[in-house]
Amino acid sequence: TIEFTGALHATVVKQVRLKNPSSKTLRYNAILVGRDADDFSLPKGNTVTIAPKRQTSINVEFTSRFLHPAEAVLLLISKSVGGIDGATLTFSLKSEVKHIEPADILKCKSPCYEL
Repeated sequence: TIEFTGALHATVVKQVRLKNPSSKTLRYNAILVGRDADDFSLPKGNTVTIAPKRQTSINVEFTSRFLHPAEAVLLLISKSVGGIDGATLTFSLKSEVKHIEPADILKCKSPCYEL
């Protein structure tokens, strides 16, 4: 589970590190699914390539629009490269709004009651 914690309307970025222990290149197609998948994004695109014996990180961004916790799933589905397939990877994405900062403060005067 990857947890995104921040203020309302703030953008939180988390990194997912992927390692390739094999001697062949691995390629994944990343998909965000679930109730609140639209609130999450992959700014560097949906394709991830990992060179042999290397590691890479993908960024997942979340921008909160509501106070309720958001949930989605990050699916990494292997694409065959030279007949080599990696395992399908899944990550649960959850958010929590910890505080609210006002966007603006307005002062106004008006009579509370007129007879």
